[in-house]
Amino acid sequence: MTRIDDKFAALRKEGKKAFVSYVMAGDPDYDTSLELVRGLPAAGVDIIELGLPFTDPMADGPAIQLAGQRALAAGMTLERTLDMARAFRETDDTTPIVLMGYYNPIYSRGVDQFLADAKAAGIDGLIIVDLPPEEDDELCIPAQQAGLNFIRLATPTTDDKRLPKVLENTSGFVYYVSITGITGAAAAQANVVAPEVARIKSKTDLPIIVGFGVRTPETAKDIAGIADGTVVGSAIVSELASGKSVDEVLAFVKSLADGAHSA
Repeated sequence: MTRIDDKFAALRKEGKKAFVSYVMAGDPDYDTSLELVRGLPAAGVDIIELGLPFTDPMADGPAIQLAGQRALAAGMTLERTLDMARAFRETDDTTPIVLMGYYNPIYSRGVDQFLADAKAAGIDGLIIVDLPPEEDDELCIPAQQAGLNFIRLATPTTDDKRLPKVLENTSGFVYYVSITGITGAAAAQANVVAPEVARIKSKTDLPIIVGFGVRTPETAKDIAGIADGTVVGSAIVSELASGKSVDEVLAFVKSLADGAHSA
């Protein structure tokens, strides 16, 4: 059992849906980012997705691409991202952290070294968007063996033939991408997403969390109502980029969390 498994078990017991927030590690700088991450649980965040800055984030829209550029310009690295997780764990040993990013920085560090360091830093799961299931021996299976969940993305183009392969070695939860395209590109529609969530649920017992295109408390409620929870990223990153204070961003996060939890 990981912290992610424990969190979903606790939410089921309470009859609540999960609210997951994505933030880019190191945006706009290390100290501000750490302050924001530390404030997320009190704002109602159940699981934190911590973005690993990368120079070529091909699945991300402009808001998250720019956040990654700001973080890299401020000196953020894989090591400092793990430092942030370690610092968070000094005061919070229960909120799950999922590291979300791309394979290149992990490959450069060395898979075995990375997994040992990530586990020691308090990382609970990985979402590595550019490693398909055909490459599971590369990172997915070693991660599971190291005690980390490996969370896979399913999309509107994941048909019934492809879905079993996507689910095969997935653990923790399934991240359903509500729209075709990059992050932050369009608004999620519950009536469109619902049948896809039902289709995936018929093939797995894992929780289904829906992301991409969730920007308001109302949408968070609607999406969480037809899934096991929802994730918001671009909207939160954009609030921070607009110059709002950490407290103002956390107030926005709380409004989204309240929406999801009211589903």
